[in-house]
Amino acid sequence: MRIGALTLAGLCALVLGACSDTVQQKPIPHNILEGLIAAPAAVYWLGATFEDLPIIEAANDPGGAHSIEYGPCLQGGQGACMPPLRIITSPDNSFLPGGQSAARAASIRGVPARLSQGGRTITIATGAVVVDIYAINERLARAAAETMVPINDVGRPAAPLPARLPDSGFGATPLPSQTPSPLHRLG
Repeated sequence: MRIGALTLAGLCALVLGACSDTVQQKPIPHNILEGLIAAPAAVYWLGATFEDLPIIEAANDPGGAHSIEYGPCLQGGQGACMPPLRIITSPDNSFLPGGQSAARAASIRGVPARLSQGGRTITIATGAVVVDIYAINERLARAAAETMVPINDVGRPAAPLPARLPDSGFGATPLPSQTPSPLHRLG
């Protein structure tokens, strides 16, 4: 009887231990995805999953950028996750990240792109936005670039992307949090 109870307790510990996840990823709240759909500028994504990598995080930056992460953390943990794939869409098309870092020019889906870090990072200015793709390898980054579509507009994977529009002026407009409250007369 005692051996059976110990065996059962051991099996329960194994089953419960196998279900644990130290990162504790939670489903993406609907209001975050709805925020991506309601964004005034295009927000690019790869669907709910991409190459068996599910969305693990979606975030809206106070500056207007939107980030979608795919796959479990490869390094770090909650708050410092390095996923296999991340796509960031910025509505400020006047700024192309990368500065003076080594990069090569490419054409992806009919628009100029910048490939850096051995092709693991791809920057594409399309329409009124800039899309940055960060992946664990060049193949995954390129596949994401060929597949990405806007979540809030009509798009088709592998179809030509819109040409870059002139500077939208987004960076010159202060955010609501940067605008001081109006002054009122005391008394």
